[in-house]
Amino acid sequence: MKTSDPARPRLPRRVAVALWTFLGFMALLVVGPSLVAVYTDALWFGAVGYRSVWGTVIVTRLLLFVTVTAVVAALLWGVLWWAFRGRPLFTPEPSGDDWRRGSRAAVLSHPRLFAIGVPVLLALPFGAHAQANWETVQLFLHGGSFGTTDAEFGHDIGFYVFDLPFYRLILTWSFVTVFLALVGSGCVHYLFGGIQVSVDAGKTKISRPARIQLAVLGGSFIALKAVSYWFDRYALLWSDRKEPTFVGAGFTDINAVLPARMILVAIAVVCAAAFFAVLVTDDLRIPAMAAALLVLSSILVGGLFPAVVEQFSVRPNAADRESPYIDRNIAATRQAMGIDADRVDYLDYPGVGTRSPDSIPADLTTIANMRLLDPNILSRTFTQQQQLKNFYGFTDTLDLDRYTVDGQVGDYVVAARELSPNSLSGNQTQWINQHTVYTHGNGFVAAPANRVNAPVRDAAGQAASSDSGYPTYLVSDIASQATGDQVIPVDQPRIYYGEKIGAAEPDYAIVGGTDTASPREYDTDTTRYTYTGAGGVPIGSWTHRLAYAVTYAERNIVLSGVIGDNSKILYRRDPATRVRYVAPWLTTDTNPYPAVVDGRIVWIVDAYTTADHYPYAQPGALREPVTTDTGLIQQPPQVSYARNSVKATVDAYDGTVTLYQADATDPILAAWMSVFPGTVQPPEAIPDELRAHFRYPEDLFRLQRDLLAKYHVDDPREFFTTNAFWSVPSNPTADTSGPQPPYYVLTGDRDTAQPSFRLTSAMVGFNREFLSAYLSVRSDPENYGRFEILRLPTDTQTQGPQQTQNSMISDTRVASERTLLERSNKIHYGNLLTLPIADGGILYVEPLFTERLTSSAEGSTFPQLARLLVSYREPGAGGVRIGYAPTLAEALDQVFGPGTGEAAPAPARAGAPAPPPSVAPAPSPGQPAAPPSIDALTAAVTELDDALAALRQAQRTGDFTAYGTALDRLHTAVDHYRTAGGSPR
Repeated sequence: MKTSDPARPRLPRRVAVALWTFLGFMALLVVGPSLVAVYTDALWFGAVGYRSVWGTVIVTRLLLFVTVTAVVAALLWGVLWWAFRGRPLFTPEPSGDDWRRGSRAAVLSHPRLFAIGVPVLLALPFGAHAQANWETVQLFLHGGSFGTTDAEFGHDIGFYVFDLPFYRLILTWSFVTVFLALVGSGCVHYLFGGIQVSVDAGKTKISRPARIQLAVLGGSFIALKAVSYWFDRYALLWSDRKEPTFVGAGFTDINAVLPARMILVAIAVVCAAAFFAVLVTDDLRIPAMAAALLVLSSILVGGLFPAVVEQFSVRPNAADRESPYIDRNIAATRQAMGIDADRVDYLDYPGVGTRSPDSIPADLTTIANMRLLDPNILSRTFTQQQQLKNFYGFTDTLDLDRYTVDGQVGDYVVAARELSPNSLSGNQTQWINQHTVYTHGNGFVAAPANRVNAPVRDAAGQAASSDSGYPTYLVSDIASQATGDQVIPVDQPRIYYGEKIGAAEPDYAIVGGTDTASPREYDTDTTRYTYTGAGGVPIGSWTHRLAYAVTYAERNIVLSGVIGDNSKILYRRDPATRVRYVAPWLTTDTNPYPAVVDGRIVWIVDAYTTADHYPYAQPGALREPVTTDTGLIQQPPQVSYARNSVKATVDAYDGTVTLYQADATDPILAAWMSVFPGTVQPPEAIPDELRAHFRYPEDLFRLQRDLLAKYHVDDPREFFTTNAFWSVPSNPTADTSGPQPPYYVLTGDRDTAQPSFRLTSAMVGFNREFLSAYLSVRSDPENYGRFEILRLPTDTQTQGPQQTQNSMISDTRVASERTLLERSNKIHYGNLLTLPIADGGILYVEPLFTERLTSSAEGSTFPQLARLLVSYREPGAGGVRIGYAPTLAEALDQVFGPGTGEAAPAPARAGAPAPPPSVAPAPSPGQPAAPPSIDALTAAVTELDDALAALRQAQRTGDFTAYGTALDRLHTAVDHYRTAGGSPR
């Protein structure tokens, strides 16, 4: 029986209780929030229907943490125990001022604490690192094959994507573990006399057990270095030594670096054997010389030899030496990024039209669906005209989608009228109102992208209250739902989940209450509503209320009387965020968009599977660089493999997340579907109505466009010279520098003349401004993801976007009217669309928006479409013709002659003057033109002179109304003059 030590001081009971209570409280403060977060995550994943994902991730991370921590701790414990057992039995006692004296006493008085505590403490970072790499482990366990082998080692690509990262992870842990073991054993031997250092005599004495243990650990470290050299061979396949020419192993890598790595493997094995030789010999000079040999070899063999080969063998003959490896890079990049021959069609395109557009059915479809509204400009217009309440709003950039209305497919500028929590003001910002009253948005808004309500005839002199030049809205909200007056029917227009709602901080709403018969959520000015959807986490119990009160640091969640047994809390309401939580192995696109499917508003989120290291593939970024508030530019991560393998939907009312398999051939997706069975629905589960709204994602297209600028070249030598490369044109309509964004357009299919929804981009020559190619990728269900690339001749003189923009704004009519417009308006140039037309020609169309400046506190009104600019290069030496008019029809008639604009859609309501009278069509190519009529030509010249005189008079007097009328008269006179024979077509 133990007796208490009377000499040992003891704390009074009350002090001890208080101390332990304080320590427990501090531990709760540290650990409590994490435990609450785990608990609320379990509730959220259960409510959204993906608890199996959460459970799999949690179990995987816990198992990795515990397993790796235990294994590393056991290895370190074994090494320290080995060192302790091998201590000398008789060693001189350290002097009184030697730190080892007290350290020995501390270790011997608490042997378990040091024997177990130190290894566990050192092993905890290993466990933390392991659980953070749970995705690497799961892919290793469930990854399959790609069915494609690399060109150098002949391994399946799956080895590099699924297996090699795991092997490197194990190797890293092993390196650090052996290093810590080496340091720890050395410390133990020094502490207990196995290593004795005499500073005065300059000698070091090492006992045989210490010598053996340190040699074994040192040999193990060198052996691991040999394994590292072996794996480093594979890293050559994504070497960036040849950047920016190409990525992957080049001539020097294969013929110098790779043999050097093999030599280093052999040297490392010999060095490791030299260390192990200490087991049978006591001569430490052998491992010392081996270590020096390894260091020297790594410098000479690993560094100097490849440098010599590169300098004297490769550079003088670079094109020939690197051609086979550039060929590998081209093939691998095309395969990895989905731009190979199976997905891309190349067509030669002259760049000069050979027929009139009005004689080509596909061109008539293109003209009829010509997009005039720019979703990047019209957000404030939508807000001003469709906001309804101050707490509603739209995203800064609207979206484009297509719908079938009255049997006709058309593209529409679409947006969801969301709740904008950041716009709440005054009493609306009180907690009870902000989180229980103003809970949702209301309505889906769509406007045809190819028309406005009426043309703006007097852009310079229009009154601020002018109602022309605005979108025509097809609105779905509570009012239109009640009357059934919906062109795009929406059964449930309320929006509880969205991009603006999810951007609020904190992002949560509490719906339902103690009395469902007395709704409290704002719906309209005369009605209130109670949420009835399946989404949300029940928050009626006190346990849940306490958990979320801690999560949001909000006591009202506990104290408020409006929260009842039927209440729910809705949070994580941003669509992309919800997808990332339920599928953490996916990378989401930056632009979710709303669509009406089967009467419900859903957010469609494109998601990608990626890989960092695909052999020989050129890496790229799915996202654009982001500038932080401090001015720093954050570069997005680089990937060398990307697939838009998942299409996700988020229901705007109840938040339901559904994942659909969009690419059945993606092996990475197949691996994740094996990890999380049942979370991704097969392709056949996609409803046809939903599939009709799938768009090819912009982020992936930008990445592929950047790569196609180089990787459309087939010949490795031509690739090396860069002569045939393309460039992405700069954005001619932006205030800041940057590449021109891709644009969605609805064009006529060349074979069927049916509308085809595509994502498009112009390409110019390398460091040139002339147009070199036109890229488009289909979003139609039957040909989804199919690229079509029109390649123009290398000596083309077809203007690129920047040249076209300069030609447009320098046109006499545009420049003169712009001078007047800028006096009282802010001008916005909309998206400059590039469209193939006229059986070989290129048509540019750009909307011009004006925004009336005011002296009010608001500073300005909102953009409206004022003019259309059109540019087209005539065949032969005719030059470039510019159209500038209030309507697309008039602008096209100015370029192609009267009659072509008839295919363009008319404004939504009356009010626009009739277009110029039709005249005889221009002669077809090869047919002689009829001689001009002298009388008609004289009359046209007289009218032209009168129109110019009226224009000059209006400009002198500053009469904006008269100026607009004179400008329209001049446009008509120019058309009559051309028709009469004054200018060739």
